[in-house]
Amino acid sequence: MLGQSGEDERRLVLGVARSANDNAWRERLSGADLRTAMAISQVHGLPDVLARVMAARGVQADEATGFLEPSLKLLMPDPSGLVDMDAAVAKVADAVQAGRKIAIFGDYDVDGATSSAIFAKYLQWLGLDPVIHIPDRIIEGYGPNGPAIEHLRHGGADLLVTLDCGSTSFEAFETARQLDLDVVVIDHHQVGETLPAVAALVNPNRQDDLSGQGHLAAVGVTFLFLVGLNRELRRRGVFQGRQEPDLMALLDLVALGTVCDVVPLQGLNRAYVTRGLAVMHQRRNYGLTALADTARVSGKPVPYHLGFLIGPRINAGGRIGDAALGARLLTTEDPHEARAIAERLDQLNTERQSMEAVMLEQAGAEAAMAIQARDPAVLLTGSDDWHPGIVGLIASRLKEAHRRPSFAVAFDETGKGTGSGRSIPGVDLGKAVRRAVDEGLLEKGGGHAMAAGLTVLREKTADLEAFFNDVLKDDVEAASANRELKIDAALTATGANLDLLELLEKAGPYGAGHAEPVFAFPAHRISFADVVGKGHVRASITSGDGTALKAICFKADDKPHGQMLLQGRGQSLHVAGTLSIDTWQGTPKVQLRILDVADPQKTRL
Repeated sequence: MLGQSGEDERRLVLGVARSANDNAWRERLSGADLRTAMAISQVHGLPDVLARVMAARGVQADEATGFLEPSLKLLMPDPSGLVDMDAAVAKVADAVQAGRKIAIFGDYDVDGATSSAIFAKYLQWLGLDPVIHIPDRIIEGYGPNGPAIEHLRHGGADLLVTLDCGSTSFEAFETARQLDLDVVVIDHHQVGETLPAVAALVNPNRQDDLSGQGHLAAVGVTFLFLVGLNRELRRRGVFQGRQEPDLMALLDLVALGTVCDVVPLQGLNRAYVTRGLAVMHQRRNYGLTALADTARVSGKPVPYHLGFLIGPRINAGGRIGDAALGARLLTTEDPHEARAIAERLDQLNTERQSMEAVMLEQAGAEAAMAIQARDPAVLLTGSDDWHPGIVGLIASRLKEAHRRPSFAVAFDETGKGTGSGRSIPGVDLGKAVRRAVDEGLLEKGGGHAMAAGLTVLREKTADLEAFFNDVLKDDVEAASANRELKIDAALTATGANLDLLELLEKAGPYGAGHAEPVFAFPAHRISFADVVGKGHVRASITSGDGTALKAICFKADDKPHGQMLLQGRGQSLHVAGTLSIDTWQGTPKVQLRILDVADPQKTRL
């Protein structure tokens, strides 16, 4: 056991009830999980640490072999199991056979860009020349709109396929109907009972869909659609005398969209990402390769590279630049164009970071004043000078800094604000936003538990804050009272070696819904610590036998755990974090990403 006696004490790791970041460190494994871990280890002959990681993520002993080798063939459902899939496949297959012009309307985020790219590349392999329209976030907003549909129709489109959007586009599709333009929707967003009238609407989250595939990102649903389309075109004899499109070659883009849309990396999603990372390592997509090089991705790609280096650069186009850049990058067959677009996206990302830094400083000051004056359950910040494409990032930073749901709102000259919110576990922000719409406090709004968007008039912000405080205060207090960091196992710097990382890789890839293993390092000496880059703390921790482990603590120089590291040089501290392989200058080394720190002498409440 990592903890001490007593039900609560037993699950405390190293007795840490209060860390630098005010967390209790608790074992991730429950008692039942521990028994499962023992069974996995004994039945399959796997090392204890790997068995513990698997059991803590819900893997049962009889599932271990399939989990360690996720198979697309075994996990891929029959596409026809999704409502309207066969109708969508038939409509597109008819258009392909007739050589009709197909227009693609995608969302402006990474999921939308990758969905659009894999569909377009598939059609291009068949000799078609589809047109892709990605809406401008500021001018057009989210989803299909009448003017864009008119433009596509007048440009010769005979069939419109919307990807990662369209499930609630009633007005836009009425325009399509009037123009005699057929529409197929492929989406994954939550929807109500009433759906727009289109030729086919594929969405595993529509209320009458019982396929069980609601965890897929839009790009995952789109790939499933392509599997069905490929099967139908084969049945119709379209591929006679010619090579079939290589669907597996598209999995690098499926992996990218899946990771960046933060859907749970379980089941089919995990298989998508596992296979997709292998395809990405082959560097077959010119645009993805150019962007990875620009982002200085080294070594074998992992979900971190997709979510934090490649994805943000594609998103930068949709946030502050040309929203179509991402889809164009991912579909180009010209390496020179790929490099040019990648460099432009990298430049836009740098500009986005600068804008974000200024906005975050302003939002942070406003949040601090609100907490001092009113201590609201939900932070609501806003400015006339903020860019609406970046408010979601600001909300996320505020949420992390102040451990409560947070909104950032960009107001225009009329006083209308476009805002984005991020929540903490245990607080359903989307539900509260929908209630605020019903109460007349918002012009419009929606979302899910952890993220929401809204449109609010400036004069109603005070009432909105009071409303959020009223309906969410108890939930926020309860969530804040149960802060914990889940620990998978205790290690020493000596045990954190490349062999262990290769072992843990078998249970990956890790991401949303499939947490990266967190390890506690008991009483390691902080042999080195300083500030590097933009507020990062780099350090070296040393075990009792003198083995040193290099570590990094991102954006923490002003955070409690970062301060404890900097002030604790030469002292022994409990350290918790995740492990990765750093391939700087070509030599692979294990690196610790520090998430939290505790003083062994001050771990009790």
